[in-house]
Amino acid sequence: MQGVFVTLEGVDGSGKTTQAALLTQALEDAGREVVRLREPGGTQISEQIRHILLDPQNDEMCVEAELLLYEASRAQLTRQVIEPALAAGKVVVCDRYYDSTYAYQAGGRGLDEALVRQANALGSCGRVPDATIVFDLDPHVGWGRAIANGADRMEAAGLALQERVRAAYLRLAAEEPDRVRTVDADGTIDEVNARLCAALADVLPELGA
Repeated sequence: MQGVFVTLEGVDGSGKTTQAALLTQALEDAGREVVRLREPGGTQISEQIRHILLDPQNDEMCVEAELLLYEASRAQLTRQVIEPALAAGKVVVCDRYYDSTYAYQAGGRGLDEALVRQANALGSCGRVPDATIVFDLDPHVGWGRAIANGADRMEAAGLALQERVRAAYLRLAAEEPDRVRTVDADGTIDEVNARLCAALADVLPELGA
């Protein structure tokens, strides 16, 4: 069975983690082997990098260092976990991948887009998701959810950054409509899940069974 690589994207608080769990369960119930991951993270090295990136005490981090740390974490995850899983015919469901870096570091932080795309090509080791879902939600709603129990370093950057991030995601969806699919994240968990499954039916027909 051919491996399938699905990534889930969106502003903070858009419900990606909840939907990743539901998607994983649905695929496993349909008989697929699933590897569920998060970015940054997923390996011992990548989890250590995650701690550095999200620690609010690291507020002096420059945007170039931030970009390179995300790419280092991603490269390790891709080589160590994602590529072997896909080669074994598994479905990889990843909560964030390189589109997050485009949205946050180019769109949100203002780094040069060409530079970020080049860095993404290196950090992803050239691995392109088969399908990417952007959970689209008003940043005011998502950010309120995200910081309800305290903010990490990225969330603490504020609402204006989240608004720029959302705009960047919508640009991506317009640029790459075959890969990047937008799902309305406003609604109940079940409503959003139904939209997610419909958006992935062409690459994961098991979801329509």
